[in-house]
Amino acid sequence: MMNIPKQPNHQVLPPSGPEREALREKGQFWTPQWLAKIMAAWVVAKRPSTLFDPAVGPGTFFAAAREAGFTGDFAGFEVDDVVLAESYKLGLNPSELHDTIIGDFISQQIMCCYPAIISNPPYIRHHRLSAEQKKELRQLSKHCLGFSLDGRVGLHIYFLLKCLDHLAPDGRLAFLLPADVCEGVSSTVVWKRLAEKFRINAVITFDKSAAPFPSVDTNAMVFLISHRQPSKQVRWLRVVKPDSEAIMSALDETATEGSDALTIQHRNLDELLATGLSRPLRAKGSAGVPLSAFARVVRGIATGANEFFFLTAEQIRKHDLDKSYFKRAIGRTRDCPRDVITWEDLENLDRAGRPTWMLSLGRESEQDLPATLRDYLKIGKQMGLPQRSLIETRKPWYRMEERTVPGLLFAYLGRRDCRFILNRSGAVPLTGFLCVFPWDESEAYVRKLWRALNHEDTQANLVFVGKSYGGGALKVEPRRLDALEIPEHVLKEVGLTPVESWSPVALLETSHSKSKRRISK
Repeated sequence: MMNIPKQPNHQVLPPSGPEREALREKGQFWTPQWLAKIMAAWVVAKRPSTLFDPAVGPGTFFAAAREAGFTGDFAGFEVDDVVLAESYKLGLNPSELHDTIIGDFISQQIMCCYPAIISNPPYIRHHRLSAEQKKELRQLSKHCLGFSLDGRVGLHIYFLLKCLDHLAPDGRLAFLLPADVCEGVSSTVVWKRLAEKFRINAVITFDKSAAPFPSVDTNAMVFLISHRQPSKQVRWLRVVKPDSEAIMSALDETATEGSDALTIQHRNLDELLATGLSRPLRAKGSAGVPLSAFARVVRGIATGANEFFFLTAEQIRKHDLDKSYFKRAIGRTRDCPRDVITWEDLENLDRAGRPTWMLSLGRESEQDLPATLRDYLKIGKQMGLPQRSLIETRKPWYRMEERTVPGLLFAYLGRRDCRFILNRSGAVPLTGFLCVFPWDESEAYVRKLWRALNHEDTQANLVFVGKSYGGGALKVEPRRLDALEIPEHVLKEVGLTPVESWSPVALLETSHSKSKRRISK
C-alpha cells in the first residue's frame, strides 16, 4: 500500500469576487479526502484493472484508490494541467498519470469501457454553457437515454450519462453530484431510465453538519451504481458526521444498522424514484391534501431592475415623484423576519431607508405622465433598461407586472426556514416571495390556512416538493408548491377544509378569469 502524505490537499475557496467567479466558470470544487476515501474504497473493492476519472483534478480519487490498496492503472481526462500538477502533493508520480489526457471528456470520442469509474464532475450550470455546447449535449443525452434533456440541466449530469455509457459489464461507478440531478425538471424520467439499465446500489446524502462543501450553495450526494441486473432495493444513507470508516462499514451489504455517524434506510426502488433519490422516506401520516385545493400560487413581481423601479421614500422625494404612481411592496425576506407583515412594518422599513415603493405604471403614454416622472424615465433609458432581456418584452418598457395583494406570502428560498407569512400590509411581493391566493378570501379561512401551512408537519413536507441547496436551504417553485401536502391531521386540528364546491377544473378556470380581470384593469 502506498504511503500517502498526511497533509490534506485542501482547496481554499475564495468567498467572492473574480476568483470565486472563475471557480464557478470551471466548476472546480475539490473532493474532501475523507469522502474520496469512501468512494474510492467502494469502486475498487473488486480489484479492477483500471480506474477511470473523467475530471481528474488534483488526483484526489487516484491517491485515495492507492491508499485503499488499488494496484491497477489510472486513466482519465483533465482540462487544467496546472490543477493536475497538484497531484504530486498526494504522492502520485508522472508515470501513474501517463493515461490522463489534457482535454475535455465530453467532447472526446471514447472507444473502450472501464471496469471502475469515479468522479466529482465539474459543477457548471446551464446558463454558463454555450448554444453549441448545449446542442452537443442534447445529442449525448439522446444517445444515452433515447431522448433529449431539458435545456436547464447542468453539465454534471452529462458526465454521469457518458460515464455510464462506458461502464463495463459488472463494473462499478461512484459519482459525487448535486441534489438537483434528483430534483430538477427532467430528474424523474432520467433516473427511471437509468434504473432500468443499471443497479443503484446506494445513495449517500449528507446533513448540513457533514456537508462535503460547507462553503458552497450545493447539496452534494454520492451515487454508487453498478452495471448489473437492477435491484428493487437501494441502500440509502444519511450522514451526520464525516466518519469514513463508519460510512464504509455501512456500505457493506451485510450491514443493517447505522451509527452515531449515519442512518441507513433500505428503500424500495419504486418508492425512492417516486419520492426523489435525495429525499428521506416519508413519515406515516404525512400525506394529505395538496395546497392547490386551498389556494393558487403565483410568483412575485419581477421588475427587471429593482434599483430603478423599487424605491425608498427618500428617493421618491429626491426625484419629486408622485406616490400615486407607486404601490407598496416588499422585496427581501430579510425585511420580513416574522410570520406576519403589517402596514406598520412597512412604515418602519421606510424610516430605516429600505425600499417599499414600487413604480407601477401601465400602458400610459409617456407624454401623459407628469414632467418629473418623464425625467425619471429618461434616467432609466440612460441606464439601458429598455434593452434588458425581461424589460424589452414590455410595451411600453416601463409597464409593470400586476398582482392583487395576496393573503399569504411564501418565503421560498433562504437559509432560515421557509415560511408562510400572513400579509396584513397591503403590499405586493417581488420575486423574493411567492404569492398564495386562498380560494376563500375570508379572514377566518385565510388565517386557518396560514396556521395549517406553518404547522411543523406541513413544513416537513416541503422537502418533498423543493430543491435542496447547501446549508439546509430549500427552493420551491410555484408549480411545485401547488403539490405541497397538508396532512389530514393538521387540517382537522385547525378546522380547515377545501373549497368543496369547486373542482380542480373550476379552480383553474377561476385562476384564468382573475388573471384576465387584472390585465383589463
